Amino acid sequence: MASIKDVAAEAGVSVATVSRVLNDHPSVSEDARTRVLAAVQTLGYRPNAVARSLRTDQTRTLGLVISDVLNPYFTELARSVEEEARALGYSVIIGNADERPDLQDHHVRTLLDRRIDGLLVSPTDGGSPGMLDAARAGTPMVFVDRWIAGVDVPVVRADGRAAVRDLVAHLHGLGHRRLAIIAGPAATTTGSERVEAFREALAEYGIPLPDVYIGQGDFQAESGRRVTEGFLDLPEPPEVVFAADNLMALGALDAIRARGLRVPEDIALAAFDDIPWFVHTDPPITAIAQPTGELGRAAVRALIDRIEGRPPRSVTLPAHLVVRRSCGEPAPLPHSPVTNRSKS
Repeated sequence: MASIKDVAAEAGVSVATVSRVLNDHPSVSEDARTRVLAAVQTLGYRPNAVARSLRTDQTRTLGLVISDVLNPYFTELARSVEEEARALGYSVIIGNADERPDLQDHHVRTLLDRRIDGLLVSPTDGGSPGMLDAARAGTPMVFVDRWIAGVDVPVVRADGRAAVRDLVAHLHGLGHRRLAIIAGPAATTTGSERVEAFREALAEYGIPLPDVYIGQGDFQAESGRRVTEGFLDLPEPPEVVFAADNLMALGALDAIRARGLRVPEDIALAAFDDIPWFVHTDPPITAIAQPTGELGRAAVRALIDRIEGRPPRSVTLPAHLVVRRSCGEPAPLPHSPVTNRSKS
C-alpha cells in the first residue's frame, strides 16, 4: 500500500506539499497540485482517515440512533440519512435502541467514543440520561421524528395533526362513530401527540373517546395484537381501530384475523406511518404517510449546519392521508377502455 512519502516521491514534491494538497490548502501552486493528484491516482493512495481526524479534529462521521431498526419507517429513515450524508461527504454509523433507553445510552456512549462529528437521535421513552447529558454538554445533535420538551436541540419531524383530522373526517363520512386508538408510549412525543390529535379531531364531530377505546401500546406488533384483543372483548367493540404506528397495525390485523373476523366488513383498521406493505395486505390499509425520505435528508442537513458552525433550524413537514380500502371505502371501479373521439 502506497504511503504519503511514495506520493511525494512520485510527484517530486515534499511530504508537506502532499499534505497541503490533500487538505485542500490554498497555498499550493496549481502545477504542484496537479502532480500530487496525478501521483495519488497512479499509486492508488488512500489517506489515513484516523490520522487526518487527529489533525483536523473531524472524522466526517455522523451517528444515528434510531428507536427500532425492525420498524420499516425507521429503516427508510436510516437509508435516506445515509444517502444524504454520503452525498455531502460524511459516513454514518447506526445504532438500534430497540425502544430501550439503556441501549440508547449504550449507542450514544459508543458513538461519542468513536469521535463522531455529530449525532442524530430519535429519542426513545422520553430520552435517557446519557443522551440528555450529551445534548446538554453541547454535542452537535438533532432530534428526528421524536423530540424532548425543554431540551435545546433542533428537531426535524412531521406534523400529523392535519392528517389525523382528515382521517377522522374520512371515517365519519363512511358512517363510523365508535373509534378506538392503539396509542404509542405516553413518554414519547409521537405517542402522546397522536392520541391528543385523535381526541381533538373526534371532538370536532361530537364523538367521545372513552378510556376503554384507548389501548396502551409500545410501537411493537405484539402490543397491537394484545390491545386489539381487548377491544374485541368489549361488550360494545369499536367499529374502527386506529393504530398509532405501522407495526401495531400489523399486530391488530393479526388479532382480527385470529378471531375469524374480516376487515373492513366486521371491523375497520387504519394506521399512522404508511409502509409499502400496506398496499399488498388484503384489503390494502388506509394510513397516514410521513415524508420519511425528506425528513432524513433534512435532518442530515440540519446536523451538518450545526457541525460546521451555521445556525441550525428545526424543520416540520406535513404528513398526509392515503385512502385505501380497510375502512369500508368503496372498491375502485374497473378501468374502462378509453375511446378517442374527434369533433365533427
